[in-house]
Amino acid sequence: MSDQLVAEAPAKVNLTLHVLGRRPDSYHEIESLVVFARLGDRLTFTPGRGFELAVFGPTAASAGDLGANLVLKAARALDERVERLTEGRFVLTKQLPVAAGLGGGSADAAAALRLLARANGLTLDDPRIRDAARVTGADVSVCLDPRPRVMRGVGEILSEPLDLPNLPAVLVNPRVAVPTKDVFAALGASAIGDVSSAGNGSAFASRLEPGRPPTAAALIEQVSEGRNDLEAPAIKVAPVIAEVLAALAALAGCRLARMSGSGATCFGLFDTNRSAMAGAKKLHAARPNWWVHATTFGSSNHH
Repeated sequence: MSDQLVAEAPAKVNLTLHVLGRRPDSYHEIESLVVFARLGDRLTFTPGRGFELAVFGPTAASAGDLGANLVLKAARALDERVERLTEGRFVLTKQLPVAAGLGGGSADAAAALRLLARANGLTLDDPRIRDAARVTGADVSVCLDPRPRVMRGVGEILSEPLDLPNLPAVLVNPRVAVPTKDVFAALGASAIGDVSSAGNGSAFASRLEPGRPPTAAALIEQVSEGRNDLEAPAIKVAPVIAEVLAALAALAGCRLARMSGSGATCFGLFDTNRSAMAGAKKLHAARPNWWVHATTFGSSNHH
C-alpha cells in the first residue's frame, strides 16, 4: 500500500531520574536525563475513515484494552484540535514490555502524532501537536522527537536535544509489570528531599553542553554521579528488580547498572558493543524467562 506510513517508537530510557519534590497537585517534580534505544515498537498508519487500532507482536497480549491505548488517545486529542484531520487505521507491532519504565505507551502515542503530522502536513512544533502530546501523557512530549534531552517539571519542560555519544547497553525486564502509581506510593513523602537539595542534579544536566559531546567514558562517569530516586521504592514493590540489577552488575564490562523510569526494566552500560552483546547472551541463557536485549543508546536513533 503506497499510502501507508511507518514510524519507529524507540524505547525511552531514564539514565538518571531525580525526584525534586511533590507539587500541590500531588504530581512530582522530576529531573531526568533521557536517551532512546535502537529498539522499540513500530507503528503504521493507513488513511481511512475514523480511527482504528490493531496490535500485534511479542508483547501485544499484555498491551491491555485497545480503547484505552495511548495511540488512540493521542489521535483523538489531535482530532479535537485540528479541523478535518485525516484519520485512519493504526497497526502497532509491540516489542517492548508493558508498564516497564521504558515509556513504551508514550513512545507509541508520540509515533502516532508523528504519523498524523506527516499525513496532515503539520510540523512537530505545531502547538496543536505539542498540546495533544501533553494531554496524552507525561512522557509523550519527550518521545515526540526522540533525541537525548533533560526532562524537567512533570516531563513537560524539555532541554534542547543533547549531542551524546552512543552507549552500548543491555536492557533487562523480569517480565513483571510495575505500575508507576505504586512506585510513587512506595516513595512516599518521607523519601523526597526538598527541591533545594537536588541542585546537584541541575548542575549535572547543565554540564552536558549542546554541541559539545562528552566521551562515552565521561558520560558514564557523569551518569554514575546521578541516581534514580524511584529505584528503592520500586524494589519494595517488585523485589526481583534488585536481582536484575545484581545480575547486570556482575556481567563482564558492565560499567553501571540502574533501573529506568519507574521500573522494572533495568539497563547496564558497557564499554563496547561486543561486551554488551556477550553480556546479553550470557544473561539470556541464565534467565531465559527474562526479556533481555543488547542495544545502543544514542543520538542517531530517530527515524
